[in-house]
Amino acid sequence: MERHQEENYKNILREELVLALGCTEPIAIAYGCAIAKETLGYLPERIKVSCSGNIIKNVKGVVVPNSGGAKGVEAAAILGTIAGCSEKKLEVIEAVKPEDVQLMNKLLAERYCTVELLEGIPGLSILVEAFGHSDKVVVEIQHTHTNVTRILKNDEILLNNQCAEDDFHTPLTDRKCLNIKDIYEFAKHGDISDIVPLLEEQIHYNMEIAEEGIHNAYGAQVGKTLLDTTNDPVNEAIAYAAAASDARMDGCTRAVMSNSGSGNQGITASVPVIIYARHKKAAYEELLRALVFSNLVTVRIKTGIGRLSAYCGAVCAATASVATFTYLDQGTLCEIEDTIINNLGSISGMVCDGAKPSCAAKIASALYSGVIAQKMAMNHHVFQPDTGIVAKGIEATIDAIGHLGNVGMRETDNCILHMMIDQED
Repeated sequence: MERHQEENYKNILREELVLALGCTEPIAIAYGCAIAKETLGYLPERIKVSCSGNIIKNVKGVVVPNSGGAKGVEAAAILGTIAGCSEKKLEVIEAVKPEDVQLMNKLLAERYCTVELLEGIPGLSILVEAFGHSDKVVVEIQHTHTNVTRILKNDEILLNNQCAEDDFHTPLTDRKCLNIKDIYEFAKHGDISDIVPLLEEQIHYNMEIAEEGIHNAYGAQVGKTLLDTTNDPVNEAIAYAAAASDARMDGCTRAVMSNSGSGNQGITASVPVIIYARHKKAAYEELLRALVFSNLVTVRIKTGIGRLSAYCGAVCAATASVATFTYLDQGTLCEIEDTIINNLGSISGMVCDGAKPSCAAKIASALYSGVIAQKMAMNHHVFQPDTGIVAKGIEATIDAIGHLGNVGMRETDNCILHMMIDQED
């Protein structure tokens, strides 16, 4: 690969592998509210948070970390306003104190925060309005969880960094350079020395929360339920990934290294690979290179779908993770590509109905499907281009999945959102 291509790939990893405390959607709301309070200069008298449907969907059923078990947009917004530190970005509510939770509960009861659904705007959009005395602050976040596009205070424009409404890549390195062959070559032979600390953070944080989920009772305990005593590497890899999601969705206060804006995707792209590599007794550098491969393949598959969609992102990360099993098994590039095609050709269409305890089971299901896909590929069986949504070749198949998730499932997304909202009535 040319040097500039390697640099693009490393920049993409730096952009996509981000530490996050808790589910990234409520944390993004807390982040925007922390900026609003800091810009106002004092605690607002009231706040209003307007969100795109996918934000509301992903906040509704997940516990906000350090909140004492609270869920929902209002809890995330109020906690970010009271105790958030915007310098921490997606760890914005790391330093919450007991008295902050008490005040949050008081303000929740007083309806301090109002929430509004934004219709017909990008999948990831948050608009925070903070009011105090005669002051008003507006903070807008679009496309990525920390991409602040606008800050207003009264009539003064403090930031105006607008980006294309239909392209979430606007503030990021161009993803058109990503393809499976070049990702494979970069993972195998590229200079990764300057991103080793980032990968080591991913290993540390994501395995830490996986251990937390295995050894404690979080959520529906999917991971603990799946773990058995056979010492089977695949079963252990799947159980630990599910356990990490169990903990994360239930408000665990341990941070995770996210991928493509999702902690669950970051977990799924890394934890199974780490455990599988350990069972294979892979050299440390081989593990690091395997993580490079898994993370970049996740980004490649997810890019066409967009940050938030009705298409479950765990499928993207699980497909990448199991393709990395093939990589660690010394599979050829063709066998790796066939693993990806087989999984995308079978489990694509699993819906995202928000962040909540069942995400752990969806991760496990996508990984189990991936095991079938890998076994097929290693036995030289692959779904052909005339098999449903499978297209001609790996890149065309991934592009087809992107179109399905981004365009084809928009009405599904609306249907899911309104079903979830109607449950509140």
